[in-house]
Amino acid sequence: MATTTTPETGVRGGSAKEGNTASGGAPMTHKQIMEALSGLLLGMFVAILSSTIVSNALPQIITDLGGGQSAYTWVVTAALLSMTATTPLWGKLADLFSKKLLVQIALVIYVAGSIVAGLSQSTGMLIACRVVQGIGVGGLTALSQIILAAMIAPRERGRYSGYLGATFAVATVGGPLLGGVITDTDWLGWRWCFYVGVPFAIIALVVLQKTLKLPVVKRQVKVDWAGAFFISAAVSLLLIWVTFAGDKYDWMSWQTAVMVLGAVALGGIFLLVESKASEPIIPLRLFRNRTITLASLASLFVGVAMFAGTVFFSQYFQLARNESPTMSGVLTIPMIAGLFISSTVSGLVITKTGRWKAWLVSGGAFAAGGLGMLGTIRYDTTYWHIALFMAVLGLGLGMMMQNLVLCTQNQVAPADLGAASSVVTFFRSLGGAVGVSALGAVMAHRVTSYVKEGLAELGPKAAGAMGQGGSGGGIPDMDKLPAPIRTVMEDAYGHGVADVFLYSAPFALLAFVVTLFIKEVALKSNSVKADEKPVAAEAAKAKA
Repeated sequence: MATTTTPETGVRGGSAKEGNTASGGAPMTHKQIMEALSGLLLGMFVAILSSTIVSNALPQIITDLGGGQSAYTWVVTAALLSMTATTPLWGKLADLFSKKLLVQIALVIYVAGSIVAGLSQSTGMLIACRVVQGIGVGGLTALSQIILAAMIAPRERGRYSGYLGATFAVATVGGPLLGGVITDTDWLGWRWCFYVGVPFAIIALVVLQKTLKLPVVKRQVKVDWAGAFFISAAVSLLLIWVTFAGDKYDWMSWQTAVMVLGAVALGGIFLLVESKASEPIIPLRLFRNRTITLASLASLFVGVAMFAGTVFFSQYFQLARNESPTMSGVLTIPMIAGLFISSTVSGLVITKTGRWKAWLVSGGAFAAGGLGMLGTIRYDTTYWHIALFMAVLGLGLGMMMQNLVLCTQNQVAPADLGAASSVVTFFRSLGGAVGVSALGAVMAHRVTSYVKEGLAELGPKAAGAMGQGGSGGGIPDMDKLPAPIRTVMEDAYGHGVADVFLYSAPFALLAFVVTLFIKEVALKSNSVKADEKPVAAEAAKAKA
């Protein structure tokens, strides 16, 4: 099969053979690299922001559009589902086509989905638009890691992975803060939660066009559309099951059996298709490499912990502590700070030393410890205790997220760079999507149980007084509840969210255990040649 390398309007002065060099073989300066990364970081920021910015605005959005509890869940899950299902496809396309063109297409998809989402007149229309947004976000999250690896040698990559991690952290945790401010501002309203990222995405498109220059390897190949279909179908069915289990039907029911068996069957067909495809979406031979297999498994568990720490904090502060949407975002700043500091510092130290395993192991310990401590909070816990616990969790997640991708990229040849990077991102998104759905169902069950216990202690008149809040089984209006019942509700939500954190801690602990078995291979000081083909020897070497 013929392979040719041609210049892509990609990293300025980039070379096909050296990921961290300018034209003529001279190393790229930090300034040149940052110029090339600026549009990428901006695009990634607004894309990730879109995943979390709606969290504090959702009660108002669902009320205005006349939706119910299932719509509330699906506005979040729809974007996660499409992002997770399409991440492997984006990664494989990056191995076959222009990475610059693909990231620009992802931005255009995101902009289109955002604009129409802001114009939504029904929850069905909004959910459909969130699916489109998720496709764009999946491309941006996968391609950001891939383009970074294509530009920069592994040894230098730690520093810049830290910047990506910091951007991801601020966007993930800062989204609820910005969404709260927008929702609380009368002359803006919740629709601007979707519009606010559009101008930045357009700016990112322009900057990428001017600064991003990468070599592109053109190959005569066919895209594995069958593989893309079956993995998307398997993941979608799995997430639909988790979303509705415990609400529309019992966890142990015939619906559960049909969906789980269906997801397993689709997954089996996907593996069969991949074993025969000439250019598989996820090359199964990658999993002969122990580092890639273990990093993917750790990312699955990290995803559960990461999204538990971002989705449920807003509910805790608004419902258990009666804070405004804006203040509920402000109060999560300790977690943002922890994520930002650990992502940046770990990247700089890894670049200087070439060693990364200690950061992964420490990150797992911090994340598990932070979630365990958060599992002890209640509605009246002193805030500085909560702030400390959030900071510990943030430090742990910041040490793990980008470095799991980094250690994977260090193990593969350029021909597999996109697929390997997207595999780790895919498992992190899958863990997050399943975690949000399952933990949300757990929290709803626990809150209901705690409310019943609290009302029973208040006596038979409590049920009648409860009706004054007008909750109707949904989210209660705390301001309309009598003081004793309000305390019961706040205590129930505080305890329920704490249970979610407590149930998330074992997943972070599993991530910690998995990282112990990852063999450290010092980061390479030079990029591998772009036309180097993957060989079985690399997998055997890493597996040893």
